[in-house]
Amino acid sequence: MAGSGRRPEHRGPPELFYDEAEARKYTQNSRVVEIQSQMSERAVELLGLPEDRPCLLLDVGCGSGLSGDYISEEGHYWIGMDISPAMLDVAVEREVEGDLLLADVGHGIPFRPGMFDGCISISAVQWLCNADKKSHSPPKRLYKFFSTLYTALARGSRAVLQLYPENSEQLELITAQAMRAGFTGGMVVDYPNSAKAKKFFLCLFVGTSGTLPKGLGTECASEELHQAKFTNERTRFRNVKGKSVKKSRDWILEKKERRRRQGKEVRADTKYTGRKRRPRF
Repeated sequence: MAGSGRRPEHRGPPELFYDEAEARKYTQNSRVVEIQSQMSERAVELLGLPEDRPCLLLDVGCGSGLSGDYISEEGHYWIGMDISPAMLDVAVEREVEGDLLLADVGHGIPFRPGMFDGCISISAVQWLCNADKKSHSPPKRLYKFFSTLYTALARGSRAVLQLYPENSEQLELITAQAMRAGFTGGMVVDYPNSAKAKKFFLCLFVGTSGTLPKGLGTECASEELHQAKFTNERTRFRNVKGKSVKKSRDWILEKKERRRRQGKEVRADTKYTGRKRRPRF
């Protein structure tokens, strides 16, 4: 495909780049879904949320709700913001459990002060570094985003923003505007020695300065070993906490029960719920 090697944010504004076809292709790509799930899990882990109660989280650039799926699985509530109508349409079709808002975060976060217990964002913040219109000033849009996000978060909470910086200058621009808005914290880099597995998480603190978490895979090892270790540790941790395996009967029943509590229409449970069908030949 022509221009396939270019960064998505260089190929047009997000609301145009993620049209209906691109939104569906993105959501149906199993590799994308897997990576989104892993990054969402890591972002929520870095939030350091209390384990004794559900929290209300903001998902910035929620897209079709892939990151929100993990938040729901962890028993938390969420509100997602995205600028792409097509992405949100797919999220509605997928019947995600969070509330959705069509909005440009460069115009600010339109929620009351102290409303959220935390915020995550997966692969979205770097889009604010582009001037897609003559009226766009990346530093001003970033500051508007961070200053209103700071206000919307409860004191003592965190925001964890995973991003793909284009270069060190872009990274410095994003971090500088966050600190100017009142945040403390810094960048957590997972697998810094791996070209493919390397991930940047901007971990921001509201009101109080916390200890910046350490990045994963900081010791020298192969990329494959890092990735396998990360995945296996997550699986064991989930089993220790008593979480149901995804797509299992218990997992399906728990999800249906959450939706009933939200007042949504759900099919009745039967002995066939979660049944694994035999393969056809």
